[in-house]
Amino acid sequence: MKTADLLLVGGGLASGLLALRLKEAKPALKVVILEKDARLGGNHTWSFHDNDLSGEQRKFLHPMVAHHWPHQSVRFPGLERTLSAGYNSIPSGRFHDVLTKALGEDQIRFNAPVREIAATSVRLDDGTELEAGAVVDASGFKPDPALRIRFQSFLGLELRIAGGHGLAMPVIMDATTPQDSGYRFTYLLPFSADAVLVEDTGYLDDAALDIAGLERRIADYCSGRNWTVQEVVRREQGVLPIALAGDPAHRNRQHAAPQIGLAGAFFHPTTGYSLPDAVRVADVVAALDQLTPDALRQRIDTLSAALWRDRRFFRALNRMLFLAGRPEDRWRVMQRFYRLPQPLIERFYAGSLTPLDKLRILSGKPPVPVGEALRALIQTPAEDTRIHA
Repeated sequence: MKTADLLLVGGGLASGLLALRLKEAKPALKVVILEKDARLGGNHTWSFHDNDLSGEQRKFLHPMVAHHWPHQSVRFPGLERTLSAGYNSIPSGRFHDVLTKALGEDQIRFNAPVREIAATSVRLDDGTELEAGAVVDASGFKPDPALRIRFQSFLGLELRIAGGHGLAMPVIMDATTPQDSGYRFTYLLPFSADAVLVEDTGYLDDAALDIAGLERRIADYCSGRNWTVQEVVRREQGVLPIALAGDPAHRNRQHAAPQIGLAGAFFHPTTGYSLPDAVRVADVVAALDQLTPDALRQRIDTLSAALWRDRRFFRALNRMLFLAGRPEDRWRVMQRFYRLPQPLIERFYAGSLTPLDKLRILSGKPPVPVGEALRALIQTPAEDTRIHA
């Protein structure tokens, strides 16, 4: 007996947005989210730029957006700049509340970790087998030899600052922090006059998280700003993939059910932002006439292949960032990038660079050794060399 028309494995961003979109587009469809924990979304803050999405897509997300700022800023050793580009954040608590209210108890199954995934069924850790018309895997990123990656690791502490923090807008990157082992910056989201998320982020060669070391870096950063921390309200941590090369078509064929979210490599190759892709996937799936296993596989894999092909330039830039020059000098690449015109920067984040944009990014002397930069840029993409072989 079928449990649902569609089972979504994992209760994170991608599956939550897909379930909500299907609730709006196909209310008669029974969609059930299987979440291994007691809440949807884990403990995260998802953000996006206004221009990452269309007006309709932003309207769809509006109930989840807890914070919007009309400006954002960056800081580097040789550059401080304010950008008049809107920025938005969705806390996982708000995400959970909106989804549980919209979907209802019968569309979410908590404390249901999945052991095995097939095209039309799943097996839970306790041995229970659930059948469905189709299954989509949104269980999160797992390393795969078909993808060549590096890592964006972070620890974020939501802090309450005595007397207020004095920030009027997010600081997307503050790279005036000590640089070691890779490109490091502090990310700041001011939630109120005295509440701020302080996130220490590194573009690093390995996935290890030194929590104690990151806590010290955050404490030093706050001290440098003369902030007195009254309370640690919340903490979040994670490691995101940064794509250098790969063969997603081979990767997709290894899985019985189509994958979305980080599980399906639906993320911006350079920034690691996954929310815009999650909205795109929700839109294309909701537009299908029938949610059969074959239809879902074909549509999701087609979108994956198109995005991967269109983003080859970003992966080349990632190779230059990680493979050319010394790790402690990577900040120079980003400082140079943030000197470019604001519309180009916005298109970069949106993944919609024009040919002229790409030429502009590469023009001039690179802030890393020229020979190493060229070798990194012209490396044969792994989708052609089959790095998994």
